[in-house]
Amino acid sequence: MNLAAQRLRVWDPLVRLLHWSLVAGFFTAYFTKEIPGPWHEIVGYIVLGVLAIRIPWGFVGSQYARFGQFVRSPSHTLAYTRNLLSGRQARYIGHNPLGGWMSVALLFFVLATCLSGWLYTTDRYWGVEWVEELHNWFTWITLGLIALHVSGVAFSSIHDRENLVASMFHGKKRTE
Repeated sequence: MNLAAQRLRVWDPLVRLLHWSLVAGFFTAYFTKEIPGPWHEIVGYIVLGVLAIRIPWGFVGSQYARFGQFVRSPSHTLAYTRNLLSGRQARYIGHNPLGGWMSVALLFFVLATCLSGWLYTTDRYWGVEWVEELHNWFTWITLGLIALHVSGVAFSSIHDRENLVASMFHGKKRTE
């Protein structure tokens, strides 16, 4: 059987484009926060635009893009976690249960970061310390989640012997 027949298109082109746009946008915003000029704000609005596409796509998009496909119940996720800790976890074609919840958490905290940043630019909240602190906290929480996400991707890639980073470029995963 040839290799192409063993692969399934999982991540559609829009999901992959939005994923890498969020990665690039979040880090560009992070590294431009101290640079004078409008770059940090402009990139923040671009990230907000990416989220405005990705979140609805999670309800109406392709099979593996839909939240309903990869957000599992707490009991299912807990059972998966117990199996993971004992080394008996199942392999999922789309997101595994922890990966699904991580995706939701990342989308939520990137959105919260963007909205708190926008709020800080409004006349009413410009210079209000608690809004700036909230924006910073959301940023740091998101960075922590990103670190966990990358660790989970590395772990799953090693455990399942499948390059998940490459999958987010070409969109395909093994079927078995």
